[in-house]
Order: sequence, then C-alpha cells, then structure tokens
Amino acid sequence: MAVQKILMLVGDYVEDYEVMVPFQTLRMAGHRVDAVCPGKKAGDVVRTAIHDFEGDQTYSEKRGHNFALNADFDAVRAADYDALVIPGGRAPEYLRLNPAVLDAVRHFFEAGKPVAAICHGAQLLAAAGVLEQKCVSCYPAVGPEVTRAGGRYMDVAIDQVHVDGKLVTAPAWPAHPAWLAAFLEVLGTRIQP
Repeated sequence: MAVQKILMLVGDYVEDYEVMVPFQTLRMAGHRVDAVCPGKKAGDVVRTAIHDFEGDQTYSEKRGHNFALNADFDAVRAADYDALVIPGGRAPEYLRLNPAVLDAVRHFFEAGKPVAAICHGAQLLAAAGVLEQKCVSCYPAVGPEVTRAGGRYMDVAIDQVHVDGKLVTAPAWPAHPAWLAAFLEVLGTRIQP
C-alpha cells in the first residue's frame, strides 16, 4: 500500500471527535496527515468542541481538548497532497471565509482527488462551489446549504456514510466506523487482520 499524504483543514472549535479520531486512525493506517489551520503553525493548538446528541432539537456543545497542529498552513500546497479531510464543528463556518482555504478545497475537486467531509465540513464544500451535481451527507442543519450550492442533500442515519465517487461524507461523528472505512477504501488502503 502506498502511503497517502492527506491534508486536514481545522480551526478553533473543530469538533473534538471529528478531528482526533480521523487524524489518529489515518495515521495508524500508515498515512501521513498534516493538520493545518490558517494563521497558525506546527506546534500551535486549536481548541475543540464536543458535540453530543442528548435528545434536544439540536446537538449540545461543550469545550473539548486542545488539538496540536503538525504543519504550517502558510507552507502547504494543496497540489502536494493526495487527499483532503474536513472535520466539522464550528470551524467550517468561519474557515469558509478564507480565500486560501476555499482555493485548497477547489484544488482537490478539480484534480479528482479523494475528499472526506463530516458534519459541518460541508459548509466549506458549499462555499468553495464544488457541490454541483454531488450527493452529500452532512449534519441536517447544513442540508439547505448543500442544496443551495447545487448539491443533493442525502438524509442518511447519523451513523451512516454516503459515497459519491471520491467524495465521502457523513452526518456526524457517530458515523466514524462507516465514514473512515469508506474513505480508506477510496484511498485504496488495505488493512490486514
């Protein structure tokens, strides 16, 4: 299996599980993952938020851990990466205002590279204008943004995944087993028992 070089776009109040679990899982599978945030460098941290589903009309939010970045945003070139991961949480709502972030997202779609987005990560996809004719799962509150951006919102169970070619999406962290398994398959990763 060839090691894939994966870019992960994060920011303050990224969802804790949606950044920690894929970062660790993809590295455990043998891939290189560079987690970056605009305005921050390797060794800096982003604060995370924990979103939970406790029977309310929407998720609850609590302060999570600090997540250490391992690469400098200003030094990365999207063309040097094989795939992209976009976690959810609060970060995508303001990261989508950064033109360099949107350019990076566009690169992966224009080059036909694998992209995995979860929960509110679809906000970056919508803002980058890459959802035309794409079927996308995300947190239900982001569904209208997907539709307005020309995509088709896929209302799957919270623990399920949707794959549209090389785009792997899911509604929230309970989908990690299905989402990460599908993304690893798209990457061509083989895990031996």
